[in-house]
Amino acid sequence: MRIVVTGGDGFIGRNLRIRLRELGHGDVVSITRATRDASLRAALAEADFVFHLAGVNRPKDVAEYEQGNAGLTVSLCSILRATGRRVPLVYSSSTQATLDNPYGRSKRAGEIEVERYGASTGSPVFVLRLTNVFGKWCRPNYNSAVATFCHNIARGLAITVSDPDAALRLLYIDDVVEGMIRLLDPAEGTPGSVELGPTYATTVGEVAAILQAFAESRRTLMIPPVGTGLTRALYATYLSYLSPADFEYGLRRQTDTRGVFVEMLKTPEYGQFSYFTAPPGVTRGEHYHHSKTEKFLVVKGTARFGFRHILSNETHELVVEGDAAQIVETVPGWTHNITNIGSEEMVVLLWANEVFDPQHPDTIVSKVNP
Repeated sequence: MRIVVTGGDGFIGRNLRIRLRELGHGDVVSITRATRDASLRAALAEADFVFHLAGVNRPKDVAEYEQGNAGLTVSLCSILRATGRRVPLVYSSSTQATLDNPYGRSKRAGEIEVERYGASTGSPVFVLRLTNVFGKWCRPNYNSAVATFCHNIARGLAITVSDPDAALRLLYIDDVVEGMIRLLDPAEGTPGSVELGPTYATTVGEVAAILQAFAESRRTLMIPPVGTGLTRALYATYLSYLSPADFEYGLRRQTDTRGVFVEMLKTPEYGQFSYFTAPPGVTRGEHYHHSKTEKFLVVKGTARFGFRHILSNETHELVVEGDAAQIVETVPGWTHNITNIGSEEMVVLLWANEVFDPQHPDTIVSKVNP
């Protein structure tokens, strides 16, 4: 299948072409502003599928809207029509196509031309009314507040939020691309207007606050929930704007005779992660919790875990080697310790189900062997 992508060097075009390549589509032709008319005609003459993403949204002269959106689409459809073949066409439009402004009218005119092409040739056509698409490789200081915020915050620059309560509807680039690729399968897409999603309803102020929390997390270690939904998409986007010099950052090492303790990450809902070390013969812990629980993973050395029930004085002991990939979990009401019984430094990863609160530590000193 030969796939032609107009606007192939744009934000959406780049992401789409990369994903097509990952999926094994080797014959993808990228059409850009530098492409000559003859090359465009040659590419379309052999096209099996066309993603028409090229357009104008920030012209120096409003007259460019008509030429770059409606005019280019008319030319493209005319060339495809002349091939005499049924070539599926996906047209990247905008939610502004319903508005009576120069940009909206030009995009609506493009939609109408695509619909005419489909009706006259029997070719499947798909119209995507997109809004505020964001993600990696989107140009800052252009037409995306998310891109501008990410770029500035990642560099310690100020951002401007005129109206924090201004509504914002966002589409994430990976969702857009996956939705577009599904249209390559004749069994997947129903020609006509296609909604891609999910669409995230938020505000300018909320997006700014989330992005600023990402930057601040390197100091506080507190990271928002970034595994799903809008926050996941914003986190991936924010990180893509970091310069290579900012790919790393340091953590605070707390050192004493027992070894080193380093907090790595804190979450508001899922606890915190840290690690500690201990030289041979050193015992750490000697405390119990009422509600807090912990998971220990020995990654280096040999550890002996000791437990004692604070009411019954029942005891339990176990030894874990660093290559065992074995979790040891603390239980409320059991005081516990961990001793390095090996000949090398011991390194242990630690997860606690709640972030440590010095005002309410829920950590009561009590030896396993009083």
